[in-house]
Amino acid sequence: MRTFLIILDGYGVGEAPDAVLYGDEGSNTAYHVALAMGGINLPNLGRLGLSLIVDVPGSCIHWPPIGAVARLRELSSGKDTTTGHWELMGIILRDPFPTFPNGFPAEIMESFEKAIGRKALGNYPASGTVIIEQLGPEHLRTGYPIVYTSADSVFQIAAHEDIVPVDVLYEWCKIARRLLQGKNGVARVIARPFSGKPGNFFRTPRRRDFSLPPPRETLLDKLFQGGYDVITLGKLDDIFANRGITKSFHCTDNVEYMKLLSKFVEEDFDGLLFCNLIDFDMKYGHRNNPPGYANALLEFDNWLGPFISRIRPDDLLIITADHGNDPLTPSTDHSREYVPLLVYGSNVRSGNMGTFSGFCCLAKTLAEVYGVNADGLDGTSFASLILR
Repeated sequence: MRTFLIILDGYGVGEAPDAVLYGDEGSNTAYHVALAMGGINLPNLGRLGLSLIVDVPGSCIHWPPIGAVARLRELSSGKDTTTGHWELMGIILRDPFPTFPNGFPAEIMESFEKAIGRKALGNYPASGTVIIEQLGPEHLRTGYPIVYTSADSVFQIAAHEDIVPVDVLYEWCKIARRLLQGKNGVARVIARPFSGKPGNFFRTPRRRDFSLPPPRETLLDKLFQGGYDVITLGKLDDIFANRGITKSFHCTDNVEYMKLLSKFVEEDFDGLLFCNLIDFDMKYGHRNNPPGYANALLEFDNWLGPFISRIRPDDLLIITADHGNDPLTPSTDHSREYVPLLVYGSNVRSGNMGTFSGFCCLAKTLAEVYGVNADGLDGTSFASLILR
């Protein structure tokens, strides 16, 4: 049995009940992206039932949908990438990862600089594209890496590929990862290589994430131990510290990942293919770019129709997200939102299933579907509701 699990990174479908605690009242990524464009038509996502759970101006409501549709509510504390993905795979985090709105403590920076043998620039929250324009010329002159963070629990290191070889940048990230533990244990240390000249810097596709390992076994571990294939496309191997994964693939953008998905739909495997489409979040949500976001959604929807037609009778197709990232809010950070759950397959009941409490219900459901040990996974399976 093959399951294709696709994450539309940052595609929320309306503010969560606790959005006020995160300053995210009124956030609705799906609605606002479409509204900003005067409406967008997403017929294939519509056929799966998207418009039954969120108003998408310009898209028709299809009844009945061709699959099961619902919303998932996050239960973990936090709204970052790692928290969302870990919960989808069965782990609720009761305590949020630490964030550093005033930059990292002096003792951390001093230890980091001593370990890499040079000073660092920055050390404050910033947009990645903005800070390399601000500090890039000084970085070129001195060779000092640019360190910054965001509202997420991240320690990001940017360096020009002509000044710092990417392999060296990765080693610096590993050093930072060893330093950032305990109370300073950020979810991810991220390598942010860039290139170009002052006034025209651009980030290259050789980003890498160095995550803390999950605190206990996830669905990926359970499937792996059960002898199933666990194939990841995108940054997922980094998010799960390469645990419970049989094969992993990295590409440059959504288009390349969709090409890989189209290749895998013709291949035999037994288990889970887990794909993260990062462009929605990284290129458009964080940069408050509704037109770019909308175009990426249209590209995905156009690709989705032929992909659905190639799904085998025993396959499952699941589309969801890890958090919101509303490009119409003043903030460029993630937003605390419900996420969509769209499930398609010949054995799937069609209809609007309402709201499930906990992203982790997805992990519990897939554990039941595959008959693997679900001990230690949070959530409640909804397999009996959506599967015939």
